[in-house]
Amino acid sequence: MTFPDGFLWGAATAPHQIEGNNVNSDWWVREHRVPGMERSGDAADSYHRYPEDMRLLAEAGLNSYRFGIEWARVEPSPGHVSHAALAHYRRMIDTALGLGLTPVVTLHHFTNPLWFSEAGGWLAEDASERFAAYARAAATILEGVPWICTINEPNMLGLMVAMGRQAQAGQSPEWSSPTVEDVRRSVLPAPDPEVGRRLVEAHHAVRDLLRQHTDARVGWTVANNAFTATPGNEDRLREERYVREDLYLEAAREDDFVGVQSYSSQAVDEHGVVPHPPSPDNTLTGVAYRPDALGLAVRHTWETTGGVPVLVTENGIATADDTRRIAYTREALGHLSAAMAEGVDVRGYLHWSALDNFEWGHWKPTFGLIGVDRETFERSPKPSLAWLGRTARAGTPT
Repeated sequence: MTFPDGFLWGAATAPHQIEGNNVNSDWWVREHRVPGMERSGDAADSYHRYPEDMRLLAEAGLNSYRFGIEWARVEPSPGHVSHAALAHYRRMIDTALGLGLTPVVTLHHFTNPLWFSEAGGWLAEDASERFAAYARAAATILEGVPWICTINEPNMLGLMVAMGRQAQAGQSPEWSSPTVEDVRRSVLPAPDPEVGRRLVEAHHAVRDLLRQHTDARVGWTVANNAFTATPGNEDRLREERYVREDLYLEAAREDDFVGVQSYSSQAVDEHGVVPHPPSPDNTLTGVAYRPDALGLAVRHTWETTGGVPVLVTENGIATADDTRRIAYTREALGHLSAAMAEGVDVRGYLHWSALDNFEWGHWKPTFGLIGVDRETFERSPKPSLAWLGRTARAGTPT
């Protein structure tokens, strides 16, 4: 289980989950309107403490950090670009580069500016143009960034958009605000292909724009559930895969890379996706403990995209037991290495997550390599961070 020189070893975050006080976003408003939903609040205060977070990753031995630019901060009202916000994210890029961390920058990670959502969001006629205008502004600070993700998990985003539309129509009030983890562990309707096609259109427009204005490799990341068929249900598997994943993977065929995001695996029977069965081994988000899912995910992505290079942009486990986190990650890397030995071109592994953070409606699931005190914001690196750093330095799990 040896990984090549130049392999990216790092960790990932999302701005809304760690920055704090993202008050111009639709998620901030949602947190304050939906009864029972926990609030992000100050989050991990990484908007101010990002130098410490990056330093901890670099000192541990990692060589990459995936983080996001928050659209709601850059464009808090339509057409108004905050140059102060852009300067902040440029400082983050410079800090990463100065520490020897290759920045992997994400432009959209689930959250929208409130004004964008109120104007129809991704279903508005001018959604693609609005997103492209934001990306054009962001491109002015992306010099030296070698990897850009346009949209994080468009298949998950498409599902949440479709369910929000159903909720507004009174068709599914109980899902007026599904959390990401609710969606992952539940058997819910597949993303609306109409929404998916809108996101594909936006992705392609922004991909081409970024290729013109930056030297980065450009792609997007897809949530991969590593679906498998129960006996005799291969046709149903193909149907479920297409609307839930393959529509988005096929859209990546002309990209420079595709981000694979894998946590667990689910079966498909004649009725569709099978729920994760209850088990004491399930993670804090209710999903099955399946480190083998990463190998299944990268193989399927490689096959479906026709050989687009893969970057593992998220893989991890929600657990309070850090020994279990190390065991899960070691086994996942074994399956990743086996897929690479079969010819899958994988450029790096970015663990989810760098920090324990706000998990889209609740705080209990802990994915982080670094613990965070929510009152003092003191950082507490876990043994898993040191372990992953040693793995990065050695090029093989220790």
